[in-house]
Amino acid sequence: MGKPTGFLEIERHDRGYAPVAERLKHWKEFVEPLPQAELQQQASRCMSCGIPFCHQGCPVNNQIPDFNDLVYRDQWRDALDNLQSTNNFPEFTGRICPAPCEASCTLNIPDTPVTIKSIECQIIDRGWEEGWVTPQPSERGTGKRVAVVGSGPAGLACAQQLARAGHATTVFEKSDRPGGLLRYGIPDFKMEKHLIDRRIRQMEAEGVIFRCNFEVGVDVSVQRLLDDYDVLVMANGAEDPRDLNAHGRDLDGIHYAMEFLTQQNKRNAGDQEDVAAPAGTLSAKGKHVVVIGGGDTGSDCIGTSNRQGAASVVQLEIMPQPPEHENKALTWPDWPLKMRTSSSQQEGVERDFAVATRRALGQDGRVTALDCARLEWVAGDDGRMQMREVEGSAFELKADLVLLAMGFVGPRKSGLIEQSAVELDARGNVKANVQDYRTSDARIFACGDARRGQSLVVWAIREGRQCARAIDAHLMGVSKLPR
Repeated sequence: MGKPTGFLEIERHDRGYAPVAERLKHWKEFVEPLPQAELQQQASRCMSCGIPFCHQGCPVNNQIPDFNDLVYRDQWRDALDNLQSTNNFPEFTGRICPAPCEASCTLNIPDTPVTIKSIECQIIDRGWEEGWVTPQPSERGTGKRVAVVGSGPAGLACAQQLARAGHATTVFEKSDRPGGLLRYGIPDFKMEKHLIDRRIRQMEAEGVIFRCNFEVGVDVSVQRLLDDYDVLVMANGAEDPRDLNAHGRDLDGIHYAMEFLTQQNKRNAGDQEDVAAPAGTLSAKGKHVVVIGGGDTGSDCIGTSNRQGAASVVQLEIMPQPPEHENKALTWPDWPLKMRTSSSQQEGVERDFAVATRRALGQDGRVTALDCARLEWVAGDDGRMQMREVEGSAFELKADLVLLAMGFVGPRKSGLIEQSAVELDARGNVKANVQDYRTSDARIFACGDARRGQSLVVWAIREGRQCARAIDAHLMGVSKLPR
């Protein structure tokens, strides 16, 4: 423990944002890192708890008190080595992870947790700046070949670990660039894409082969991959979006969030507009936008709409408004349900809670408004709480563009999953346990959102790493890879 009284002497101070008026003019990241000396002070606030509850909150098992202490002592290279021993991509999690570690921090009891996420991000950013992050190729090959389907965080983490173990690893990606939803689901203002490109170059130097514009189950059969590779990994994510079950859903102007977000990311990458795309060319400019869904994807739609010049943005959430503050005695160190406001929501949006969309109204085939009603929770006949429409609460909401950001129901079934014929669980995800990540087919493994359903990038990295270790043990009889 570097400074035993640090948490008593130093107030929490986290990274800031560029002013709203300034950041809405561009698509770049706008988080303003702390000066190095101040960050070291923040690291000194870590209490080195006898039981570090932050470990419970971190799915990738980051050794948080250790790297906090190393940063405080100005031992940045050692801090980087420690961080990379558990997390393949700290520059991703340091930007887009919601930081459950901070929720579990002992100092979160008085609402002043250590700025773990900021410290993590600046460790890895400095590592890249100093040239400390280099390829780690295996000294020799094993002669085993592995096909990884999907290049999101689970697929990338799994592929990198397998390559470092000496296996010939190929990643198959249906899009034109690797990265999965990191590339085409996360807006550039939250994470710029050169960060992904940099990691891809590192992985290629480690021996990973990337095959883009190559959809398994369409461009090549699952059986062909099983003929050519020793193992196949399903890291294809949970891309089947939850739809709006309401009259008028088929009106023009109602789109899934990912259709909208992907188009803007492609524009930022310099791609030509695909006028033949099924959704057409989407833009919020001058439109009254309604985002249905209160999660991170909905927030990304808000930030994107405001940058495109929306006339107004409204966000609807079917659940009631959460409390401003959680009851720490009941929730800590678990992730609390409480009111949160994202940087995109700070940029301008009207938020409304406990609202159901009953139907979409339109004119000449295009959406013009939503017919909504307010909800309340009541006890049903079986004693369970259920939602009920409040009588007389119906209202209309002007809408030129409606974005459905209600989450995902699991992996898409056509193509890869249907051809593999692997067993699915009760929720429609690929069935595999967290010990060996093996599906009902002994040569097919699954990890990330394809296995667990829609989740966080940090959980995807964890599962990719653990799946790689299970595959290495399966191929070689024993594995030295960490879980």
